[in-house]
Amino acid sequence: MSGPAVCAMNRLAMLVTTALLGLSCFLLAPAARAGEVAERVKARGEVRVCIWPQYYGISQRDPRTGALRGLDIDLSAALAADLGVRLTYVDSSFPSLVADLLEDRCDVAMFGVAMLPSRAEKLRFARPYLASDIYAVTTLANRVVQRWEDIDRPGVRVAVQAGTFMEPVMAQALTQATLVRVAPPAMRERELEAGRVDVFMTDYPYSRRLLDNADWARLLAPPRPFHVLPYAHAVKPGDDAWWAAVDGFVARIQDDGRLAATAARHGLKPIVRLQ
Repeated sequence: MSGPAVCAMNRLAMLVTTALLGLSCFLLAPAARAGEVAERVKARGEVRVCIWPQYYGISQRDPRTGALRGLDIDLSAALAADLGVRLTYVDSSFPSLVADLLEDRCDVAMFGVAMLPSRAEKLRFARPYLASDIYAVTTLANRVVQRWEDIDRPGVRVAVQAGTFMEPVMAQALTQATLVRVAPPAMRERELEAGRVDVFMTDYPYSRRLLDNADWARLLAPPRPFHVLPYAHAVKPGDDAWWAAVDGFVARIQDDGRLAATAARHGLKPIVRLQ
């Protein structure tokens, strides 16, 4: 057999071996026997990913076309491709996140989930892939709130999205302003535009939505780190092999450049965590 032919066969053998090793790590991890979630993903040949379809830059559904786009849309497609299974999305939200995973409506949540202690008590997180502080959004015309220091003052109405990590953080941080919890179908920006609140609190990804699309909005950044939280993909506890598959995927995309490239494509490079 000629030299080039031998090299070609060796390369093919290495590719096959790598693929088999990757599959075995997912299904037969020696230190983490596959549980119900890993077995279900294997049996169905499908991974069901929970998303919040209103998360700009992360997992947003276009209201006109129905198309999904964002960082975690691209990453979930990469996860399914790495596992060799088909991908199905399940609409979720921050208030329903825990129940959706524990009641097996999806296999993994991939929509910029902050690693709150209250969530960590019930779910298991992969390693962090993003980290964001809290930002404030007000209007250019607002004369009450013009600086970060104006937020916690008597008479100021501060909105937060119900179920997000901003809710408990701001409930504890505010001593003079009034906290307004906004639950669907109401939206923070509509409450702000209507003048029912003076400012709303959000994270970096959602703040990009206003800066990219609203010429009336003004972003207020904290003068120093206020409450930086890591974000990670979440799974149901009790299945070590499935957690290892998701965590290993994050480790690979951090190392091989896929995470950084995807985050840059969606304007989220400033909050990427690569280790």
